[in-house]
Amino acid sequence: MSKHHRKASLWEAMVPILFLIVLLVINIRIFGTDSLSGSNQMVLLLSSAVAGLFSVFRLGISWDNLQRGIVNSIGAAMPSILILLLIGALAGTWLLSGIVPAMIYYGLQILSPGIFLLAACIVSAIVSIATGSSWTTVATVGVALLGIGRALGFEEGLIAGAIISGAYFGDKMSPLSDTTNLAPAMAGTDLFTHIRHMTKTTIPSIVLALVIFGILGLTTEVHGSVEQVKGISAVIAERFNITGWLFIVPVLVLGMIVKKVPAVPALFMGALLGGIFAIIFQPQIIQNIAGEPGASYMYQSFKAVMVALYGDISIVTSNEMVNELLSTGGMAGMLFTIWLIICAMIFGGIMEESGMLLVIAEAVISRVHSLGSLIASTAATCVFFNLTTSDQYLAILVPGRMYADIYRKRGLKPENLSRTLEDSATVTSVLIPWNTCGATQASVLGVATLTYAPYCFFNIISPFMTILYGYLKLGINYYSEEEMREIQKELAV
Repeated sequence: MSKHHRKASLWEAMVPILFLIVLLVINIRIFGTDSLSGSNQMVLLLSSAVAGLFSVFRLGISWDNLQRGIVNSIGAAMPSILILLLIGALAGTWLLSGIVPAMIYYGLQILSPGIFLLAACIVSAIVSIATGSSWTTVATVGVALLGIGRALGFEEGLIAGAIISGAYFGDKMSPLSDTTNLAPAMAGTDLFTHIRHMTKTTIPSIVLALVIFGILGLTTEVHGSVEQVKGISAVIAERFNITGWLFIVPVLVLGMIVKKVPAVPALFMGALLGGIFAIIFQPQIIQNIAGEPGASYMYQSFKAVMVALYGDISIVTSNEMVNELLSTGGMAGMLFTIWLIICAMIFGGIMEESGMLLVIAEAVISRVHSLGSLIASTAATCVFFNLTTSDQYLAILVPGRMYADIYRKRGLKPENLSRTLEDSATVTSVLIPWNTCGATQASVLGVATLTYAPYCFFNIISPFMTILYGYLKLGINYYSEEEMREIQKELAV
């Protein structure tokens, strides 16, 4: 095969995308929320095959080049895959140790149905700002809040929507967040200028979301009762040794992340500490999970902790609702999600390596005229890349590179671009079932992406808010005339 290849036409670039969209629609209609069990993965692989055939036989790209693009794409997702595996392990040992049950137990004593949704969103936002990670927030505090909300009688999609809205607000505004650092780096501005500029659109978006959650909390009829909540608390207290000492582990994990310890070692330490605390505080649970009453406690402890790290554990009680709360799949429970991520990155790798994504992006840019349409097209491009590459980082990186010079030529400071990247790429990634973020949060919470997505009000409002600001020319920072002269000299060179 020749090393030289031609550029794809727009219709050629769109064929794999349209094929993917049509098959996903059919797939979701047939399999529903069970589509993550394998059918979505096959759709992505079939779409990758279509993109590969077009690349090889119509564009003249060698398979070696496409394979290199696939490997690079999967390699870029490896940190997310490692984090996902460790979140599974952490969920297992935090259940075994009683950490998550303790969070649920104390939460039920404090949170009433009327303020629960509002409180869930605010608590998730605070933790996410402190840690800089929506994934960690959802996997720790979010799992506990979901259990509390279920006990109070709320629909799980609504609970997950409140948790994710708060978590992604905090992720977006935290100086510790990787996406909050990536967006200004791509646009060409500094971190704190970017964060200050984001407040103009992000604060109104979260306020609107909080108002909606507040109204829903006060008006939603929940099937949980005071007696039911008391019953759940009693069953948890009967089954576990509930003590405030258990909160040492989540506090240490959050402290490590605040101190900028990377997520992988912080979560790994959190999972191991959960296992240690299980051995110390929950001997009866250890014995139950090990299932070998005649063995020594050291033997039982090793077996139970290992099972919690990698596999399914369920704590059986007399209450069916509590049984649903007290089960987890460990690392193995994340394998369907990892399978989905790998398949999505194969598709994204072929589309990027073949240049077909760039062709589609250029077609969008050519139709941009006004300030409003520029920001709207930037937001749409970010959402498009979230849909097609299945990765929020690529949805920031590629549009950031594409639009940087256009914003400068039009006299717009780079913080306008970085804000739009975050308002659209970061927050919408979790709304897409085959995106790494959507797949991860669905797996961690045990709530299908399409079930919680309609209730992620902050994530839905944010891109529309940034587009509205663009058309109304609100909160836009411009270069001065002197700065524009310097930019024009640079561009001329």
